[in-house]
Amino acid sequence: MKDSTQTIKGSKYTDSWLPIRQIVNGMIQLESGYYVTGVKVYPKNIFIMDQASQNNMVYNLRNFYNTIDYEFWLIIADRPVDINLYLAGLQKLYNDTTNNDVRKIILQDINKANRFMGLEYNVVDTEYYIIFQEKKLEILQKKLHNLISGLANCGLQSSQTSNNDLRIILDNLLNGGEAINFGTVMS
Repeated sequence: MKDSTQTIKGSKYTDSWLPIRQIVNGMIQLESGYYVTGVKVYPKNIFIMDQASQNNMVYNLRNFYNTIDYEFWLIIADRPVDINLYLAGLQKLYNDTTNNDVRKIILQDINKANRFMGLEYNVVDTEYYIIFQEKKLEILQKKLHNLISGLANCGLQSSQTSNNDLRIILDNLLNGGEAINFGTVMS
């Protein structure tokens, strides 16, 4: 039987040294028996609200955070966005439009989208998560329910993290937020 330290030192794969058993049902199961999960909070632009509504939302969020009586992590993760479908729709609209003024506006949007796809910009969707760990599944479910209902009381939509969400979070944490692009190697 191999020594686990030999496997860790000799392995080329990250999953050989991370204490992750599996990612299933929106939870990371650790080798220690803990589960790591949380909620994905859908963003809401409070700056388009009137001042009283902004103050109310901030007050409600402060009260909500003060009710959480266990360790949690607030994580902001960027997820790459593919805008090719949007560009194709703009191109079709441009081709179908005969009014020159409208075509000019659509062309400006196409050019702007193409600039965003260039090297100087990374088109990303920023996502927000509240993550925690728990050993007992029934307590974990209760915490998830409390987080989702508490955020709903603040006027925010949320849902339990998916397996894909957790993979994005791990990728961001392990790669320091850097995008990984694999291309063709030429000699």
